[in-house]
Amino acid sequence: MNKESKKQVVAELHDKLDRAKAVFLADFRGLDVGKVTELRNELRKAEVEYKVVKNTLLELAVRDTDKLSLNEHFAGPTAVAMSYSDPVAAAKVLSRFDKDQQIPFKLKGGVLSGKSISVADIQALADLPSREVLLAKMLGSMNAPATNFVGVLAAVPGSFVRALNAIRIQKEGN
Repeated sequence: MNKESKKQVVAELHDKLDRAKAVFLADFRGLDVGKVTELRNELRKAEVEYKVVKNTLLELAVRDTDKLSLNEHFAGPTAVAMSYSDPVAAAKVLSRFDKDQQIPFKLKGGVLSGKSISVADIQALADLPSREVLLAKMLGSMNAPATNFVGVLAAVPGSFVRALNAIRIQKEGN
């Protein structure tokens, strides 16, 4: 790779790192082509970009970004997964590959919204429910007070009607 193409790669990588909500680093040594393809496909479905990049180019690319804390993980072969939308989805895929003892894939660390996160933090992020489930729970929480209020309002006339019916039955009995 000549100097100009390296500068272009660093500029593109810098832009991508700057736009990414979350960046995860992994050691991919020992992965066969089939597993790498499977990982790339799953990450693509989760809208995550996966690249293998030289550490020296990564060091140059993270300058002037909030991902500078990644520098401590630039040792050995490094794969970068950049999530632009849902970091939880990326963490779920990467965590599953990291936990699989059959696959020699190890997470190194990452950055989420400018804050450095460890492998344990990535595992915790992966254990979160999906975005859709969290939105459904939030909607249910927001909907509960309105539902309870309607129930209270409906109970008042219902109680009144039952009281009138009891009075009618009592008068008919006398």
